[in-house]
Amino acid sequence: MNNNLRNLFNNGWIEILFRWVLGATFIYASYYKIMSPMDFAKIIYGYNLFPEFLITLIAVFLPFVELISGLCLILGIYPRSAALIINGLLLSFILVLTINIIRGHEFDCGCFSANKTGPPGMMVARDVVYLIMGLQVLLFNGVRKGCFIRSDKTV
Repeated sequence: MNNNLRNLFNNGWIEILFRWVLGATFIYASYYKIMSPMDFAKIIYGYNLFPEFLITLIAVFLPFVELISGLCLILGIYPRSAALIINGLLLSFILVLTINIIRGHEFDCGCFSANKTGPPGMMVARDVVYLIMGLQVLLFNGVRKGCFIRSDKTV
């Protein structure tokens, strides 16, 4: 890894900024889903990817995973583990969105509300940017700023 990239991955201020941006985004994204699980379940159903018996479970469980992971990132409680979970979610979101783009489906991603959130390609691009931010948090090798529980070296 060259020095500039190494400096980026070891910059504590960038790491805390990325943690706060990702944490706030996922907390915000969880709010609508927690408040309107049936609307979120309809959106998940519209993806045509999941068995019907799993849709309600996903609609109820996923927003709380987003909320808790987001809070952990902001508060600095096991940030590496929270980043790992959020990166897994982002990879899943990118995959689900891409499959439906390839299929030519018209859909709402359900990311922040039941309203259209923009062109699907822009949603994928946004999630890729968030994934890069999450990778920086996950791979950060310095002293974390604002952490309540130090988990710098282990997951």
